[in-house]
Amino acid sequence: MCKLFLVPTPIGNLEDMTFRAISVLKEVDLILAEDTRTSGKLLQHYGIETPTQSHHMHNEHKTLDSIIKRLMQGTKIALISDAGTPAISDPGFLLTRACVDNNIEVECLPGATAFVPALVNSGMPNDRFIFEGFLPIKKGRQTRLQELSKETRSMIFYESPHKLLKTLTNFKEYFGEERRVSVSRELTKLYEETIRGSVKEVLEHFESNPPKGEFVIVVGGLK
Repeated sequence: MCKLFLVPTPIGNLEDMTFRAISVLKEVDLILAEDTRTSGKLLQHYGIETPTQSHHMHNEHKTLDSIIKRLMQGTKIALISDAGTPAISDPGFLLTRACVDNNIEVECLPGATAFVPALVNSGMPNDRFIFEGFLPIKKGRQTRLQELSKETRSMIFYESPHKLLKTLTNFKEYFGEERRVSVSRELTKLYEETIRGSVKEVLEHFESNPPKGEFVIVVGGLK
């Protein structure tokens, strides 16, 4: 049977790898990895010797047809990203869509993804929320922020350390300095921390404490 496995990997702590994920990665014929060097450390840690092939945002269009062909020929393939669940702000969507279009079964294993723990420990309402991922860098950024300023659900964003202050400043401008925000960094890692407060308070914190690590921002909806 033709099948693609989407396998989540730890977002920091290697102990968050599931038994099932290890089993699948050992049993497939090929692992597609966003960065084979990064994934190589994880695979070596768990004694996984399955061959790997690079599959990232810069080559996924070029390699798509050949991967689909191999799947249809019976090759068992798993897709992993550097951290977390494939296709969540990482490569995976194009390949998954191509598999669906070609009647190839897709099975996504449950596992780590950064925004869930960040939302749950934020203290924000989590019965209804929206995931925005990374905001547009330039084109469309202001328009999207204007639209989101009226959003009543909790909002989740990903951000890099060198853009965090800019994004929080944008939130202050478009959402207001008193809007509640929770910023989590280095989730599951040694220096994990979550800073909560108003946009004004959290921005002042990171102006005094230079941002380091990868960030998940949860913003309260408009009341």
